[in-house]
Amino acid sequence: MSVMKNRAVLRWLVPVTAGVAVIGGSAAVGTFAAGADPALPPRSAAQLLEDLRTSRLDGLSGTVVQRADLGLPPIAALAGRAAGNDLAGLVSGTHTLRVWYGGEDRQRLALVDTLGEQDILRNGRDVWTWNSRENTATHRLLPADAPDRATVPTTPADAADRALEAIDPTTAVTVGRTATVAGRDAYELVLTPRDKASLVHQVRIALDAKEHVPLRLQVLADGQDEPAFQVAFTQVDFRTPEADQFRFNPPPGVKVTEATEGERPGPAGKRFERFEKKDAEKPDVRTVGTGWTTVVVAKIGDAAAGDGAKPGADAPDAQMLTQVLGDLPKVSGDWGSGRLLSGKLFSVLLTDDGRVIAGLVTPERLYQAAKG
Repeated sequence: MSVMKNRAVLRWLVPVTAGVAVIGGSAAVGTFAAGADPALPPRSAAQLLEDLRTSRLDGLSGTVVQRADLGLPPIAALAGRAAGNDLAGLVSGTHTLRVWYGGEDRQRLALVDTLGEQDILRNGRDVWTWNSRENTATHRLLPADAPDRATVPTTPADAADRALEAIDPTTAVTVGRTATVAGRDAYELVLTPRDKASLVHQVRIALDAKEHVPLRLQVLADGQDEPAFQVAFTQVDFRTPEADQFRFNPPPGVKVTEATEGERPGPAGKRFERFEKKDAEKPDVRTVGTGWTTVVVAKIGDAAAGDGAKPGADAPDAQMLTQVLGDLPKVSGDWGSGRLLSGKLFSVLLTDDGRVIAGLVTPERLYQAAKG
């Protein structure tokens, strides 16, 4: 199956538009850098992007290790637990995942830790989530007209997808050293933002020399030698997994909950929440800038100020999250006042007038966006 034929596979690989844009000259495309091991035939950045564009993926399975050292308090993990979803904590620490891909309607991801396992499976229109710690499962039937997209992300290719979307004239695209990832030879694409307001120094994407699929993605913060974020295969097999890998067999004693159309599972033991909110409840979201220095501005009103009761606010993790947010440093200027969360790769400004402003940029760029 060609990756050109559906959006689901494109989420596992790289958008065609990114490759076309760079090959067309909208970004600076470098040539092969010599002196790399293993020895591979020279390829330019444009050739590697064309390899991505024309690659085919029928199936894949493997082990992925994700490491994140963003220099932040453990807010993401706390928020995930408060919401009843440990998968939200993947943006911090080290995590091991098993992934299987059998096509646009067959995917599976298993997050394994010392306390148990969480699985997400899609088999046709059936989507299952399972938590071994709670021995609970949720089943949801996708609508017949559901968009063609991968239900189970979190691979090097997913991360590469988002990185390559940022390619524009402010990005220098070159080829780095070759590498060995998961026992396979790989080329390395290097994306370097030109705008100094970006906290991202480089994004390095290792591409399988034969299959042309991303095997590893590293994000280096400005002024740092070690990746602030890395997701990489430690073992990979490009054969299509057996159909049994995508069938959910409830273990003995599991509590199964059926989610109706338009709903998603809430925290364990809690009621379901609707996918769609009333227009009046939807936050006002806009973006400022382009590429690596894009800033997202969301107006969420009283929710940002902490007014009113919130579901689960009495839970210990929710209380801890509220305390952590309250401990963030106060900042102010001609744009107003608020609190700042800053890490190695991104900054988040929570203003006192109910806005959340975030981006892979310096705090100064957020203050400019806050002035409106």
